[in-house]
Amino acid sequence: MTVDQGIVFAVLGATLAMFIWGRLRFDVVAMLALLVVAIIGLVPADEVFAGFGHPAVVTVAGVLVVSQGLVNAGVVDGIARFLGRVGTHPVIQVVTLTGVVALCSGFMNNTGALALLMPVAVWLSRKGGHSPSLLLMPLAFGSLLGGTITLIGTPPNIIIASYRQETGADSFALFDFLPVGIVVATVGLAFIGLIGWRLTPQRKEPTDDEELFPVGDYVTEVQVPEKSSSAGITLHSLLEKVEEDADVVVLGLVRDKERDLAPSTYRVLRQGDILLVEADTESLQYLLDVAGLRLPDGVGEDGEVEEEELEDHGDRESSHGKKRGGSRNDGDVNLLEVIISAESHLIGQTANRLSLRERYGINVVAVARQGKRVKERVGNIRFKAGDILLVQGREDTLHESLATLGCLPLAERGLRIGSPRRTLLAAGIFAVAIGALMLGVVQAATALVGAAVAMVVVGLLNPAEAYRSIDWSVIVLLGAMIPVGEALESTGGAGLIADQMLAMGGALSPVPLLAALMVVTMLLSNVVNNAAAAILVAPIAISLSQQLSITADALLMTVAMGASCAFLTPIGHQSNALVMEPGGYRFGDYWRLGLPLSALVVVTSVPMILWVWN
Repeated sequence: MTVDQGIVFAVLGATLAMFIWGRLRFDVVAMLALLVVAIIGLVPADEVFAGFGHPAVVTVAGVLVVSQGLVNAGVVDGIARFLGRVGTHPVIQVVTLTGVVALCSGFMNNTGALALLMPVAVWLSRKGGHSPSLLLMPLAFGSLLGGTITLIGTPPNIIIASYRQETGADSFALFDFLPVGIVVATVGLAFIGLIGWRLTPQRKEPTDDEELFPVGDYVTEVQVPEKSSSAGITLHSLLEKVEEDADVVVLGLVRDKERDLAPSTYRVLRQGDILLVEADTESLQYLLDVAGLRLPDGVGEDGEVEEEELEDHGDRESSHGKKRGGSRNDGDVNLLEVIISAESHLIGQTANRLSLRERYGINVVAVARQGKRVKERVGNIRFKAGDILLVQGREDTLHESLATLGCLPLAERGLRIGSPRRTLLAAGIFAVAIGALMLGVVQAATALVGAAVAMVVVGLLNPAEAYRSIDWSVIVLLGAMIPVGEALESTGGAGLIADQMLAMGGALSPVPLLAALMVVTMLLSNVVNNAAAAILVAPIAISLSQQLSITADALLMTVAMGASCAFLTPIGHQSNALVMEPGGYRFGDYWRLGLPLSALVVVTSVPMILWVWN
């Protein structure tokens, strides 16, 4: 082993350890690795940041923008709309959901496809009277299986396609992954739909009368009486009085029979005003004592609004917010469940610190973690990725604010219908890009960036939406790790690992060698980002092909399949992490379905790879 090889192995070992440790984001870790190899001189100075212009990186960015354009035009929702008409039997729901998400994942970012269909899965589970845990893990795994079908289905395929050029051949084409991917996806989906879903943990799902956020049990009305100390001050000042010792959220204000739901915190209170507040009994009593408020006539001693009072101030669902995802004010104020994504600005922050009400017009009513409501003051809860929030806001700004904050709607929602013209326009642009790829007129990066620009030009999404749709953490990861992977190859490190693998399994036939390579890639993909796993193992696969009778194509396809099928942990893929909190899953739950599914992928794909590509 040379000094340079030793340095590369040390850097990669430290990088993998930091990936697993998880204290720093994976894109930050990747940049640190790149800087180390650059400073040491293992990467030429003029190529340190060349990875950010690599075709694989540009292609991934193009796929993300095009995916958002298809969503905006209603194309994908059109595919998903029929899900509302499927039955309530778990097998039917699982098969339908996983089939649709796999189809979408083949032609758009698989995490995006999952995020689009996850609210539908939650609604279907409640419609069928069973826990979302029954559907969400199969849905996540279905998105991963669907990504194996085409070049653009998942970043590992795009990366592996670019590595093929290092063997002297052309990059893999759009449907080169199809012969193996469609067989693996079909077998995997059949297993999940018929047997696998039974292996998912059956978390208890609250009934309609016992929801995850039983807001109606905590909502009541309080009145500003005559000569109250709260009359003449702003709502913001009122909340400042009690924020240290009480957990109170103001959901609405009634004045002279006019309701203002989600009122501005700078609204000045008057005598006779009625506030609709969300608070537990202790916080409610503190609010009454400190702020000089009282319960209006018709409110019982327990703080609940009586039936007669509800009828005076609106229908029961509007006043109590019982209808999940429903409006509190004739359709212009929504109450939604949302999940905090892994890239959200909320992570590590609190609602009070971010001033969500003042800056974004959003009330955080309640927070749930691991399937249970967090019994702490909402304003002081430090948010984590995967937390489920019950938020209130005005319909015209709520979804835009949630998108800015990195939150995804989780409860039942209406599907985006979109105009037929926009739908046809988006589908046409995408079809032209796919056709150009199939005919070999242009490379994948050019075709997909061209489609993305066309969607912006015709107004399917604006430039700001296009930039927001790109997962910049993944872009930074790819741009940083590609030169690190090239350093592994240029120093001879990849060849050294290949030699050791041959020494240990030189007498093995191609089938167990490919199976071993796939298993190693799968295990790596389950503890680090799947794109990083593909970048690290691809050079080793190329070195192996130079010393075996197995073609480089077969070995690269093996790496692509292994990197794309991370079913064992929630950290192996963003799709797995996204369903963890809504499904109430624990870290150890994933292997119950993931382990047999991984074994099935290996058993199915290795013979297919040798048959098609060797």
